[in-house]
Amino acid sequence: MKKELRIKKNKEFQAAFQNGTSFANRQFVVYSLKKEDQDFFRIGLSVSKKIGNAVTRNRIKRYVRQAIFELKDQLTIGNDYVIIARKPTADMDFFEVKKSITHVLKVGKVLKKSR
Repeated sequence: MKKELRIKKNKEFQAAFQNGTSFANRQFVVYSLKKEDQDFFRIGLSVSKKIGNAVTRNRIKRYVRQAIFELKDQLTIGNDYVIIARKPTADMDFFEVKKSITHVLKVGKVLKKSR
């Protein structure tokens, strides 16, 4: 995923937390903030130190980025998404992460139907 499509600044994270809508399952919380002037979507990831060491946190972030990359054609454009990983993600493999991300995005109605 290109770096321009990532949320990095604290101000942008806070805007998503305060003004966005949230939806969740056991593994992830996703905040979605509509951006009218944006013709692409951006992703911000947050993985707490409570989840594990740096290796575990980075592995979770890689899995989430790859899952989003595979779902990019189905995601609603013009939104900022902040994805927060919860404790159970530490023990998940890539396919479980992708399934869980797909589920939480369907719950939030930001995933288009696949063809």
